[in-house]
Amino acid sequence: MLNKHRLIMEGTAIFGVLLTVLTFGGCGVSTSAPSSNTASSDSSNSQTADYKYGTVEFPKSSSLCSSPIGIALAKGFFKEEGINAKLVTADTETRKVGLDTGRFAVTNGDFQFFPSIENGVKTKVVGALNKGCIKIAVKKGSPIKTAQDLKGKTIGVDEIGGTPYEAANLWLGDAGLNVDQKNGDVKYLPFDDANLEFEALQNGQIDAAALWDPLPTMQEEKGTVDIIFDLGTNPQFAKRFCCFLYGSKKIIDEKPDEMAAIIRALNKARDYIAQHPEESADLVMQNKYSTINDKALIVKLFKSYDYGVKDNEQAQIQDDVKFFSEGLKSIGFLKTDNPDAFADQVYQKIDLS
Repeated sequence: MLNKHRLIMEGTAIFGVLLTVLTFGGCGVSTSAPSSNTASSDSSNSQTADYKYGTVEFPKSSSLCSSPIGIALAKGFFKEEGINAKLVTADTETRKVGLDTGRFAVTNGDFQFFPSIENGVKTKVVGALNKGCIKIAVKKGSPIKTAQDLKGKTIGVDEIGGTPYEAANLWLGDAGLNVDQKNGDVKYLPFDDANLEFEALQNGQIDAAALWDPLPTMQEEKGTVDIIFDLGTNPQFAKRFCCFLYGSKKIIDEKPDEMAAIIRALNKARDYIAQHPEESADLVMQNKYSTINDKALIVKLFKSYDYGVKDNEQAQIQDDVKFFSEGLKSIGFLKTDNPDAFADQVYQKIDLS
């Protein structure tokens, strides 16, 4: 394990660092607050007694990856399952506490959550949403084409320890590069603003930019960058879930039927997106579930994220949790000496019958 990373993990408070992302985040959580604190599922939902599970709050996110939550609300899938869904504004810390206390039954996230679970956050992987959504871009025409070409270079990220940072290290480490933060083959430079990261890429301050979609795809379509790594298509990661659904352990233990109902509603939404990407894009734009206003881009990304629910999916989710646990252990992001046992601890199969 990398000494620097061990110090980072050991110094993290019990809740750990769950997730900090950009306004255009992929699997991550947006911390920008809309003008309204809450949004009810529809105007007729004031009588929560009509719902078996009453009102259930879901944190808002501008992330396209979290679209199944909005689609499940807009299409009435939550209502069909007896849930009066309400979207609420919640920053990163509020989401962490909400999962831990049971205020929030579920939220979407990725393998960056694993160190936080190791440090005490009471949440489990209970499902999955999509695949892909992180890319590494270089300036258009750059001679950098492969992981090996990045040796001695500088990569921009949203934060040290964030998911694009972890994904880059997994890719580089698999290619044989030293990913020790202090003495590694690659340096990282964090940017709070993705637009500033792209400016730094264009002026040569950094050699590559690791970012959530859709910004890398938008820049690629503008002809300003080349994509050299795509989490959704790279052979090491292709067809693996990266955006998982995290459930509060309190709700899992005390209200298992409610947890199952939530997952069933979200699975209906995933299938709807997969079967009706254009209609789903319209709903996302009409209800402002994402910051993206380009319908063609939303449809393109929806298709690439492979939202559709698969047969025997729970076995695949569990396998992907083990895959990323082993990967994070190999680059020093997990302290555990047994990543397989840790993965078994992280994953919780929910009976959806």
